[in-house]
Amino acid sequence: MNIITATNLSSISMDMSLPTTLYAENGHSIFWLGNTDETTFRCNTYLIVDQHEAILVDPGSKQYFSQVRQRVAQIMPPEKVSGMVLCHQDPDVAASMTDWLDINSSIQVFTTPRTQVLLPHYGRSGYRYYDVTENPVYALPSGARLKFVEAPFLHFPGAFVTYNSQARYLFSGDIWAALDMDWALTVNSFEEHIEKLNLFHLDYMASNLAARGFVRRIENLAIDAILPQHGSILGPQHVTAALDYLRNLRCGTDIIYADME
Repeated sequence: MNIITATNLSSISMDMSLPTTLYAENGHSIFWLGNTDETTFRCNTYLIVDQHEAILVDPGSKQYFSQVRQRVAQIMPPEKVSGMVLCHQDPDVAASMTDWLDINSSIQVFTTPRTQVLLPHYGRSGYRYYDVTENPVYALPSGARLKFVEAPFLHFPGAFVTYNSQARYLFSGDIWAALDMDWALTVNSFEEHIEKLNLFHLDYMASNLAARGFVRRIENLAIDAILPQHGSILGPQHVTAALDYLRNLRCGTDIIYADME
């Protein structure tokens, strides 16, 4: 496989019938799996493959489980999936977890305690649970690491993001999510993208304080790309602007209770 890094993201050509490789180097790969439906709330599911480990990031809803499973099968046997990162418990992120556990009951679920207490309401408990709050770094077989950073109230109290140390990609969940009917894999103009970010963030995110507090937690990470659960990927040329967007964001209670400031 050819080497693919963040510098190649803007030039990747997509075949919607296949997974899209977003990173490939030294036996470590990251794929975009879909979904492919043209919806404003398009959900992105990603797959990290590192030697014998294969970890889904935000596997998605039951509605799109068959599509995601098919994409995984084009890469590897679906029963070889070893983990799922669930950035929070919403159904568009996590509802298909039970389907994946039916395929492989030993899959490890990476999430926060606040999310973990809600996940059994999907009808499955007793699975392997990795507490990302207690253990914020997970070592992959190659030596690459996943670093989990909590993002309280963006938009769930137990929300978190996942930083991949080798690729220097940040899987950001609903942070930097965008609503867009004219979707592309990557953002071209950040200025034009702001309106699409606002459609999500102004209503869903709690406050500027929550946004600035989160930025303080991640601003020293070397981030080459931001991979949200909704909308387009932000490449290296947009990372600084993306951090500034959150620093300056007025949303949620800032808007609803503006008269109380």
